[in-house]
Amino acid sequence: MKVLDFPLVKITVAFILGIITSYYTDFPLWTIILLLLLFVLVSFSFSYFWNLKHHRKYIPFGISVYLLAYFIGFLTLISHTENLQKTNYTHCKSAFEKKQNIILILREKLKGNDYSDRFIGHIKSISGKRYAGKIIVNIQKDSSANHLINGNTIKIKTVLQRNQSSKNPNQFDYSKYLADKQIYAQIYCQKKEILVSKTITKDIWYYCAKLHSRIISNLEKSKFSKEEMNVALALILVQQQEISQDIIQDYQYSGATHILSVSGLHVGFIMLFITFILKPIPNTKKGSFLKLVSILISLAGFAIISGLSPSVLRSVVMFSFIAIGNHLRRNGNIYHTLLISILLILLFEPYFLFDVGFQLSYLALFFILWLHPLLKNIYNPRNKLIRYVWEALTVSFAAQIGTLPLCLYYFHQFPGLFFVTNIIILPVLSFIMIAGIVVMLIAIFTNPPLFITMIFEKSIYLLNLMIHVVASVDSFVIRNISFNFYYLITFYVLITGTIIWLKKPNYTKSILVLCSLILVQLSFILTKIQSEREKEFIIYNEKDNTLISERIGKHIIVYSRDTVFAKNQNNRAISSYLVGNSISLSKVMPIKNLMYFKNTKILLIDSSGVYPSNLSPDILMLSQSPKINLDRLLKDIHPKLIIADGSNSYSIQKYWKESCLKKNIPFHSTKEKGYFKL
Repeated sequence: MKVLDFPLVKITVAFILGIITSYYTDFPLWTIILLLLLFVLVSFSFSYFWNLKHHRKYIPFGISVYLLAYFIGFLTLISHTENLQKTNYTHCKSAFEKKQNIILILREKLKGNDYSDRFIGHIKSISGKRYAGKIIVNIQKDSSANHLINGNTIKIKTVLQRNQSSKNPNQFDYSKYLADKQIYAQIYCQKKEILVSKTITKDIWYYCAKLHSRIISNLEKSKFSKEEMNVALALILVQQQEISQDIIQDYQYSGATHILSVSGLHVGFIMLFITFILKPIPNTKKGSFLKLVSILISLAGFAIISGLSPSVLRSVVMFSFIAIGNHLRRNGNIYHTLLISILLILLFEPYFLFDVGFQLSYLALFFILWLHPLLKNIYNPRNKLIRYVWEALTVSFAAQIGTLPLCLYYFHQFPGLFFVTNIIILPVLSFIMIAGIVVMLIAIFTNPPLFITMIFEKSIYLLNLMIHVVASVDSFVIRNISFNFYYLITFYVLITGTIIWLKKPNYTKSILVLCSLILVQLSFILTKIQSEREKEFIIYNEKDNTLISERIGKHIIVYSRDTVFAKNQNNRAISSYLVGNSISLSKVMPIKNLMYFKNTKILLIDSSGVYPSNLSPDILMLSQSPKINLDRLLKDIHPKLIIADGSNSYSIQKYWKESCLKKNIPFHSTKEKGYFKL
């Protein structure tokens, strides 16, 4: 049975297309969508009963089913978009303008920073009125310990602050990332401003957090090394809050980041381990059912122990369906099992479709199932050790080939030694996962025995050491790879076409591969044409520096007060722009006080406050907090627009904004609105 012949495949694809359309469409189209859905429902009902009456396939019935799935997908995303609901706090405009009494429940502890402890909270009310929605709570650190836990109900009198979009071009949009998680604002406060209620909301998240606290407490009593314990908590309990940045960087550069993010790999290990333990049970009807129930209970237990994080829940659902498929003896339809799990997950959480972890998990598993048998059959070693190495290599390559375009698109870097990493860490990781689960289960009830703790600790130390050795070969980490959406689509067409051809070569499939190669070349040509036609003048948002770029096609000049900093590859503002636009830096020059772009005259006044009085610029740019009387200046030079970059202080920009309002001149602050582009 071919995969595409399975009806649920087309239904799932239609459902996903509906979610994607809804995501990129303005929501005021609700009325039209509901009318179309009503029409499709009528068509579906009519064609269904016609089908029953005549006992034969009716093409309009199939079309109506796919259209129905499409519109259900569309409306599913809308129904899960919380800021469209009237009770969501985003509709309380006063909360964003002046201080309000906000009551919320802390639900999840996030990774803190040098300045704040961070939580995800669920708002219950604002100034006595019932509101709902998720929000990030930032609590300023001080000398005292933070005793807040999940389930605490707290009251704060503060102003909500909307999430800020990226301030410079082609950078990661944290605001959009949070919006996809239905978080639209943040709270910044001090501990003394918080009133903590005595009553604690004891839901499943509270008990998960309490379980984590108990495990950590018992591990600390067993004298578990802090650094290794933080990695252990990430591997088993999805707790990455305390891992040092150096360790995270090592895992990134070695191509082993997926190890720290508990997902399909870890849940797969657990499923294999449970299957191995249950091997003595005979494969009778009752025995097979007992195995299935044991696997499902074990996976659900792991999800609870790990705190019901989205990544674990996704993987648990995915592998639960695989276990059910195996029980029903439907191994041949594993792709259908995956599609059913995708459909079920997206019905309850449609925004998961736009989560990088979700995309990478399913792509990796799909390509392992599809491509690994092909790679494995290239070579059949007799030696067990060589066979293990070959298995690890082929699995790693299958997953890497499947996820490579997506990784390049999102992260713009490639760890060249990923295959070395996966070969050397898999045996250690297998032991760590098994030993880790045993240690965590013991730690729920009491202190783990010292010898088990030491073995577990040393195995994590060995894992970190191996990762560090691979990551230290810096020349194999390829960074700043330009990879746009055209490349993403055409490379996946090429990879898919090539695998189809390799499975069963013929003339038609050869044509498909050649056409996909032409598409890849066209994507490069189109990107080049777009790059050469582009003309941009950008004023960046830099805190202590003035940074401007002038681009004519692929030729880009950067003007800066600190030319050494502008040339530095660690300058995120410039490097992100270059990578995002597939161009390289032509030259860096000292800043000019008078610049021209096309027919626009731009005057820059810096800390010296010196400017020519007889000049009438189109744009006046202010940097380095110049001590000037802006009202008098505006009378002299009459600019059409004023821009204040990130090097100016907040206080002085308030006065400038007021002066511009009096004169009815547009004012653009890069600190508030982000970069300015002509």
